[in-house]
Amino acid sequence: MTPNVPHLPALSDDCSSCAALCCAAYPFEAHEDFALLKDMDTPCPNIAPDFRCSIHADLATSGFKGCVRYSCAGAGQRVTQELFDGETWRDDPDLLTHMTYALRVLRPIHEALKILQEARALPLPSDLDAQAAALIISLCPPNPTSVWDFEEEAVQDAMHALPDFVDQLAPYAP
Repeated sequence: MTPNVPHLPALSDDCSSCAALCCAAYPFEAHEDFALLKDMDTPCPNIAPDFRCSIHADLATSGFKGCVRYSCAGAGQRVTQELFDGETWRDDPDLLTHMTYALRVLRPIHEALKILQEARALPLPSDLDAQAAALIISLCPPNPTSVWDFEEEAVQDAMHALPDFVDQLAPYAP
């Protein structure tokens, strides 16, 4: 019997509910994907006061193809709204490194949840469906209140088990 999986968090970007965490968390290397050099945990100079990208309409032509291709899989708004209760690093600059760290932890978990969600839509045999459900359960700690909830052993073990699980999906993918 497949275990009941928890309600999944939003797994698509909602930049209007985020504090431009992706624009601060990751370093940019000045080359074909980024028009400037930027250190990790440093806000991009193109972030507007409302946390929107001031050059969003022209990202590709402005030399920011890396930004065009990026997706946080919903982790940015989850960090901002759930783990930090809507506070932002502009409200409290000391939050910047904590929020960006949380994004770097949650983003791969959200990407894993997207993979598992797609896997469960395949015509899987019951044992693989049960494995997918168990991984989802492990990746969704109940009532998380901090990034530490996502660094628990069960969550990390599920992340490490994901590649082996995905390898088993090939016969069932269209």
